[in-house]
Amino acid sequence: MAAAPFTEQDYNLINKEFESLMELAVKRCRNEQELSVVRKAFEFANIAHKDVRRRSGEPYIIHPISVAKIVVSDIGLGFKSITAALLHDVIDNSDYTLDDIRNLFADNIAALVEGLTKMKTVLDNEEKNHDPGAADNVRAENLKRILLTLNDDARVVLIKLADRLHNCRTIGYMPEPKRERILAETMYIFIPLAHRLGLYSIKSEMEDIWLKYKESEAYAELTGKIADSVDANKGAIEEFIAPIAGALKRDDFDFEIKERIKSPYSVWHKMKTKNVPFEQIFDLYAVRIIFNPSSQDPAVEKKEAYMIYADIMGLYKENPGRHRDWIDTPKSNGYEALHCTLMSQAGIWVEVQIRSRRMDDIAEKGIAAHWAYKRGGYASENESKMDKWLSQVKDILASKDIDAIEFLNIFHSDLIATDIVVFSPKGDQVSIPNGATAHDFAYYIHSDIGDRAVAAKINKKIAPLSQVLKTGDQIEIITSQTSHPYKEWLKYLKTRNARSKVVSYFRSARESFIGEGREIYNDTLRSLGISPSHDYLRTALESTQVRDSEEFFFRVGLGLIPGDSIRKALVCLDNGPQTAPTAVDASVSNGVPVHIRLRGLDRIGLLNDITGCLSLIKGVNITKLGMGSENGMVEGSFEMTVSDRDSLVHIINELKKINGIQDVARTDI
Repeated sequence: MAAAPFTEQDYNLINKEFESLMELAVKRCRNEQELSVVRKAFEFANIAHKDVRRRSGEPYIIHPISVAKIVVSDIGLGFKSITAALLHDVIDNSDYTLDDIRNLFADNIAALVEGLTKMKTVLDNEEKNHDPGAADNVRAENLKRILLTLNDDARVVLIKLADRLHNCRTIGYMPEPKRERILAETMYIFIPLAHRLGLYSIKSEMEDIWLKYKESEAYAELTGKIADSVDANKGAIEEFIAPIAGALKRDDFDFEIKERIKSPYSVWHKMKTKNVPFEQIFDLYAVRIIFNPSSQDPAVEKKEAYMIYADIMGLYKENPGRHRDWIDTPKSNGYEALHCTLMSQAGIWVEVQIRSRRMDDIAEKGIAAHWAYKRGGYASENESKMDKWLSQVKDILASKDIDAIEFLNIFHSDLIATDIVVFSPKGDQVSIPNGATAHDFAYYIHSDIGDRAVAAKINKKIAPLSQVLKTGDQIEIITSQTSHPYKEWLKYLKTRNARSKVVSYFRSARESFIGEGREIYNDTLRSLGISPSHDYLRTALESTQVRDSEEFFFRVGLGLIPGDSIRKALVCLDNGPQTAPTAVDASVSNGVPVHIRLRGLDRIGLLNDITGCLSLIKGVNITKLGMGSENGMVEGSFEMTVSDRDSLVHIINELKKINGIQDVARTDI
């Protein structure tokens, strides 16, 4: 920030921006009294930020005004949140205190401002931390503090998302180190959080900004290709929509139709994960049908959505593999819609999304719209999904068995997880994370069923509890009164709920497992020819993200931390390969030496994923490994011998598949 007297042009800009905010606020404020509070907040913030400029040179007050606009237009919050958004930087950037705000405004508005100030302090502390080794712990503790506000007042998190979005919009003016940190933090925390809270427009815009600065060439190429494709097919989309609009008018539906183009980040991500070229992105175009149901009855709303679908099926051929019914079974973040992909007259695939007005509001404004409809008396059988997730977050935060690093892993995995739909023996639908096993399903139903499970019937056929479930499976759990948890279950259980139940069961025998884990650790040291020392134990703790030695030994004894992970951590110490004997593949003892560098987003467990990946490739011997993390980015350097060129190509391709890795290349040694 810099101080420079405002000009007449600056004041004109400020007034113009505030007037546009008031045009939005008048639609959300219920009366003149609420609007007057918003005006008062602007006047107060305008004085507090007088003659202060952002790095872009514009008056600082433009930032809180912009955040307030996002709060009201993109999230749909009311006057208290609009007011808090206008005031959110006053305490940090001026001499005014929280007591000043409390005296001028209501206690609940002051509480929102206080929460936002604390959150900013938390994130600024991460920026000031210069110890790369402590970065994971700092980030984990910070995320835990941020999410505690979900229990106090979730509006703080929503306003913070608006603040982060506007900072992303102006990120080009920030110095590179801060820009890198903010982009990494945004991708790892704020984008998944926006997705989980149903704020798709905010999520999508932050993703595109991330792509613009982190993969600038890909962003420029894709925006150009998308624009060219839109120009070439504009007439075809209009031709596709016309018969649909005609059919819905004949059936007296009250509706509107919107066109949507897949975002550059979504295209880039699909090309990367599916390994397909731009020309094979078949859902580039989408048409959204938003209808007003003839009744507020959820059953009528659902019936009319399917009637619209039936009308469309009479016009176009559907791709059955792309059918998605999130009305009958909503996503875990509350998203409801019916998706189908149809072949147009011009020979291009077009995705059609069918939503009621309520569904569209929740899809665009997420949790805030969910609460609004809940307060308005609308109740559907699916309304509790968002509340259930918030309750689960609260349970995780309250758990004494989960440290900050483990919490970060659990929460981030939950944020990015996708659900599948399975069925109970009675036909009840259950949403469960993709990759879950039959035993995970048992624990989802009830912890006692999970503890006493001995087998499963999947689609009426006997199956092991470890079998991974697929969408549409019907599962029956077979139990025994004499059965109890076994530590071997942890080798295949995938969900946090199931694994935590099993771990909790064995905590009663904690001392026994600590002793067993200590023996395994010492045996690993002896096999490597290493004498026990505090340095090696500290390395093992850092590598496995466990800070307490007894908890580390307990997890080793229970099998949560395998011996191979300990071995890899110890061998990867500086000069470790020279001081500790390692097994060398005879096929590559005289192989070709190569040097590989990689770059990507730092995250918990990345080193383990990399070394685990390399250990599974035959014909590879790592002779030196180095990893460094700074500002949320990680860079790695590997020296190894490979048997031939095909092995090298295979290594590079496998490393590129690891979540977070952005670039892998061979360099000269």
